[in-house]
Amino acid sequence: MKNSGKLETFFRGNKMDGKGALCVGLAVTRHARTHSLPLNPATLLTASSGQVAILGKSPIQRILADYGISRTLAEEGGRTSRGSVGLMRKYVAFLNESGFKLQDLDEVEKWWVEKVRAFFAARPLSFRLDPSKSIRAAVRDLIAQAEKRQSENSGATIVGTILQHLVGAKLSVLLGDNFPMHGASVADAVSGRSGDFEFGDVVIHVSTAPSEALMRKCRANLDDGKKPLVITTYKRLTVATSHAEYEGIADRVEVFDVEQFLAGNIYELGRFGSDGRTKTAREIVARYNELVDTLETDPSLRIAIGQ
Repeated sequence: MKNSGKLETFFRGNKMDGKGALCVGLAVTRHARTHSLPLNPATLLTASSGQVAILGKSPIQRILADYGISRTLAEEGGRTSRGSVGLMRKYVAFLNESGFKLQDLDEVEKWWVEKVRAFFAARPLSFRLDPSKSIRAAVRDLIAQAEKRQSENSGATIVGTILQHLVGAKLSVLLGDNFPMHGASVADAVSGRSGDFEFGDVVIHVSTAPSEALMRKCRANLDDGKKPLVITTYKRLTVATSHAEYEGIADRVEVFDVEQFLAGNIYELGRFGSDGRTKTAREIVARYNELVDTLETDPSLRIAIGQ
């Protein structure tokens, strides 16, 4: 395609490979095809100027349907993604200055659709079962991959989503599937629930940012006669403990890092044998991938077992 080099340079320079950014590329290009160039970015904003008006699940899916794609790119179509307004302004400026003619925009849209196809086919994260290293090291490496990918995708919540479903997968392998599972974005949105998972009197909270607000929720759990358990990353363990101390509940709330939470059960369920550990880890990853396929729209969240 003519000028595809310009597009690729813009794409890479602005890290447009996240689902929210891809929605921006698709929506703005379709708008340009309909209304011609140049575009005025102010006309693409909502009345409050806080969101891109032309974004949303339905309009994005209509564009993809024109190319035979039925898979959902983003539940909100990128509309609520942090950074969408800034990316829209940058992309509008790029199109206005690019020298594209109206007839070129058909090919530009097809170019974005191919980026979506590549996104859906993205390589999964890797859980590396190296017998020379600890299970905790394998989990830590997995979280590090997720953190790197999140840093490359503005506004993404990759680490939180992975933590949510790893914990859910481990609980599913341990206890069966007789409890509700939620997409990570849904779990974040529903503040009325007592926690992410609940078993008997135990309420489990999964968080990459254990805040004072979370500890207040834990206090509410305690007031209701529940036992709160917080699972976070190794890096945030001290922060969680500090907030629990500030709230005065440090001796009443359990705080685990996800490495400890997963590694302990992999050893126990695997009966402390090498083959058992590998089998259990594979079962947890398989269940995790089922949850991602069912509850999320981003296949790059999947995990592959590596050596």
